[in-house]
Amino acid sequence: MTDMETQMLQVFRVPTRRIPVIRILCPNPGMMTGPGTNTYLIGSTRRILLDPGPDVPAHRLRILSMLGDDVLDSVLVTHTHGDHSPGALAIRHATAASLVGLLPSLNSQHQDETFVPDLEPQDQQVLKIADVEIQAIYTPGHVDNHICWFLPDEGLLFTGDHILQGTTPVILPPDGDMAAYMDSLRRIQRMRCDRLAPGHGQIIDDADGNIQGVIAHRLAREEKIFNALQTSGEAMTVEALVRQVYQDVSPGLWPWAAKTMLAHLIKLVADKRIAHDEANKEWKVIQADG
Repeated sequence: MTDMETQMLQVFRVPTRRIPVIRILCPNPGMMTGPGTNTYLIGSTRRILLDPGPDVPAHRLRILSMLGDDVLDSVLVTHTHGDHSPGALAIRHATAASLVGLLPSLNSQHQDETFVPDLEPQDQQVLKIADVEIQAIYTPGHVDNHICWFLPDEGLLFTGDHILQGTTPVILPPDGDMAAYMDSLRRIQRMRCDRLAPGHGQIIDDADGNIQGVIAHRLAREEKIFNALQTSGEAMTVEALVRQVYQDVSPGLWPWAAKTMLAHLIKLVADKRIAHDEANKEWKVIQADG
């Protein structure tokens, strides 16, 4: 199959030094998925599938076609949202591959309940499949069962929804946590990956610059929230804050922005910079910025 033919099928070869990696774009574009979910086929002859996406028959057939006669050893997932993991079960039935990933915590919402892993990897656990070593890096924040997967030989980190190309992920309380997200960003920054393979969008070549940019964006947004509360001098609701703090975002996205706003507010409470009036659903500054 020529490069032009694979691109027409929304299949793209990721440039690598040794380990073959193919990005297969799921036909599920949308407001929250961008061009669609990226599924990655890794290795040769005995292969790994990462984030099979939603259970879309056309996508599944494309995956199986690219697999050909090769053995699919394992299906890995970054997390169990509906655009990342539901396709795993049908792929398992077709190939007998093992399922690898984390179950969500009991307080999680909007999760794929069909995903039941054969293996829940430990943080930093290395899976060796044929001549490929891939490492699980626990990265809670977007949700509490999020894993990034690292190919050390390629310096390539598969980031799921932890880092996206061209946008930033929504942080979703109660199973999403802004403090955990920031800690996870700093952790992968210390790994000094060369490139990032996100769950949505194209391959990111400047890993360190992109990670630093996301950290800076989140810190700036947090300060904008705090400054809005401090300037007001009054308690404010999430809805009122969103209108002030997310003026750079389309109003159609404000309901999603409110979720990440809530994650920031929860972190600011934990940092003892603001207080929450639960009865009135309002937030206010309890100490000056110093």
